[in-house]
Amino acid sequence: MKRLLMLAATFAAVTSFGQVNMPQPSPTQTIKQNFGLGTVEVNYSRPGVKGRKIFGDVVPFDKVWRTGANGATIINFSDDVIIGGTTVKAGKYGLLSIPGKKDFTIIITKDLTVNQPALYKQENDVVRVTAPVSKLSDPVETLSMQFTNVKNESCELQITWDKLAVSLPIAVDIKDRIKADVEKNLASDKPNYQTAATFYFEWVKDNNKALSLVTKGVEQQKDAFWLYLLKARIEKELGDKVSAKASAEKCIEYATAAKNSDYVRMAQEDIIKKL
Repeated sequence: MKRLLMLAATFAAVTSFGQVNMPQPSPTQTIKQNFGLGTVEVNYSRPGVKGRKIFGDVVPFDKVWRTGANGATIINFSDDVIIGGTTVKAGKYGLLSIPGKKDFTIIITKDLTVNQPALYKQENDVVRVTAPVSKLSDPVETLSMQFTNVKNESCELQITWDKLAVSLPIAVDIKDRIKADVEKNLASDKPNYQTAATFYFEWVKDNNKALSLVTKGVEQQKDAFWLYLLKARIEKELGDKVSAKASAEKCIEYATAAKNSDYVRMAQEDIIKKL
């Protein structure tokens, strides 16, 4: 009986110690960016410098790196993207890299399990991109990834750690898809003139068509101050300063009545002060 009690006490102690929660040495992070008509998401673990020499030591040069710690680093595209001139279909992929002194080779692989160089198989590559290394004046203690330079059809996944930074350019080709949707909407019973005008102004750079569309919008909504601001911007781009000023003043009039100080400020600063 005494022996059984001792075994039970030992088991309880072991169980108790086994339940202690500790922070991850390289905590996991998931970042997600709305981009194009979809999203891009990256899941990776974030090791720290901790006084070590990182590149060329902890992370050897010219060898495959999981671009993180612990498990494989995963990148997920909800829509097709273009990387290095190659179309990458929507889905989950491994994100690997081969660090060098002057540039990194960044690899998108079909294999989601590569967490050490021995598991890497080049035949699973979807695309490889050479990314030049930038030196950082302020070292980054913890491996960090973020989306930068996010535009309508392009963005960059920036990777920074210790004294180095590299960026992976990601692009989409969605203009024709949006144009088809815009034209379909314009043919409907309730066309969205603001969206259509914005598309032709910002994406197609067809300012005359954009002006025609936004004019139809303000004819339907006489007090739509947001449409008058868009109209003023298009007119300003066309070089019609008189019309741009008149539209900006309409925006200020209706925005003031609606107590929307943001549009009053934008009309004054973006249009009237710059004419």
